[in-house]
Amino acid sequence: MKKDKQFLDLIDNINTEFIGWDFAYITRTGRMDNEMLSWSYGSQAIQFMQNAKSALDMGTGGGEFLSMLHPFPDNMYATEGYIPNVPIARNRLEPLGVKVVQRYEDNKLPFESAQFDLILNQHESFCAKEVRRVLSEGGTFFTQQVGGLDCSRINECLGVPINEQFSKWNLNKALDEIIKSDFNIIFSKEEFPVQRFYDVGALIYYLKAIPWQVPNFNTEKHIDGLYKIHQIIQSEGFFDVEQHRFIIQAERK
Repeated sequence: MKKDKQFLDLIDNINTEFIGWDFAYITRTGRMDNEMLSWSYGSQAIQFMQNAKSALDMGTGGGEFLSMLHPFPDNMYATEGYIPNVPIARNRLEPLGVKVVQRYEDNKLPFESAQFDLILNQHESFCAKEVRRVLSEGGTFFTQQVGGLDCSRINECLGVPINEQFSKWNLNKALDEIIKSDFNIIFSKEEFPVQRFYDVGALIYYLKAIPWQVPNFNTEKHIDGLYKIHQIIQSEGFFDVEQHRFIIQAERK
């Protein structure tokens, strides 16, 4: 199938490096946008932080989000499992008094039992039993998760199946694990907001940043599917997909 010049130009011009965990390159330019959730993870997180004496941020990325929650308690830690992000997070967070720890395993956190009274987790995997171990009695575990059906229309258009095991990850499954680990659930909710792409180059940038959505993604391998999406954008003005998000506030018994 012959591809038009605009499509080929967008493919060629999307080599900007993704650093840390910041999508500003496509969000601040209006090339990608997200529908609003009915809750704000950030508004709740900053309130929890103000009342914490010791806190942990799991999966801090490059520390972009956490850095905006200061002032921090004296005992403030962050973990990051993606090695390229670790020095970025340290450079950003350590001057603010945050100790950044490289983490590899969910079920073996490198902390003492009952070390924290607040654990934040935004879009990071976790072992509920291990979270409970490092959380003090009455402490808060606050997490926003990406569900297993996230952006599945992308996979459909590219002809790539979604991860069957991860597709079962949803609010009910997470609640079941957390409750079994001896937590009280204070609040929980699940929603499917729309994520909108206005050009296929923005989608390619997004997929390069999150390689788990389409494993082994590259433009040559998926050129026909990308062109199909480009044609949808040409016809409708945008390409919409449903995100999958859920939020949980739990308290350790």
